Amino acid sequence: MIEQIVFYFFGGILLLSAAMVVSMRNPIHAALSLVLSFFASAAIWLLLQAEFLAIALILVYVGAVMVLFLFIVMMLDINLVALRAGFARFLPAGITIAVLLVASMGLVVGADYFASDTYMAMPTVAAEYSNTKALGLTLYTEYLYQFEIAGAILLVAIIAAISLSINKTKINKTKNPEDQVFVKKQDRLRIIKMQPESSTRHKEPKA
Repeated sequence: MIEQIVFYFFGGILLLSAAMVVSMRNPIHAALSLVLSFFASAAIWLLLQAEFLAIALILVYVGAVMVLFLFIVMMLDINLVALRAGFARFLPAGITIAVLLVASMGLVVGADYFASDTYMAMPTVAAEYSNTKALGLTLYTEYLYQFEIAGAILLVAIIAAISLSINKTKINKTKNPEDQVFVKKQDRLRIIKMQPESSTRHKEPKA
């Protein structure tokens, strides 16, 4: 009974914070709402005996990623007026997509699915059981190809982000080794012929 109360409590916080993420017009408030949703998700994972996932969510996303997002949002000069202008225009499309997502999730994790015979209760495990070890074995055996595909997608995303951040118009002061190898003496030394200047002596004025 207590676990259900705690689950519904953190579930309500998660839904409320997720709604605040997409409805807040201030990007800093939206990022802080996302941090709150991460904490609520970590609490639900603790109830599901997934301690490793809960700790990883707090350390990785809240401790590193969201802090980086907050610094970037605070340093950028974001025009809030332009963001508010496009909110009402895309609101019907956003509501339609949200309704479709809720309907699809209801078909998958609805009450009929959990009430059927296919639903299995969480088995009891021994005290020395390590869910981190079980997660690693499952990830690198049954879902190895999916894990490698996800890693390749993340690598492509990192390369794309780096290539987009490079500005081609910037002055590149680095040296190209290929140009240094194939350089010629005419490119390094330039001889200019000039006429010699005539030296004139200044005569002292007569007294």
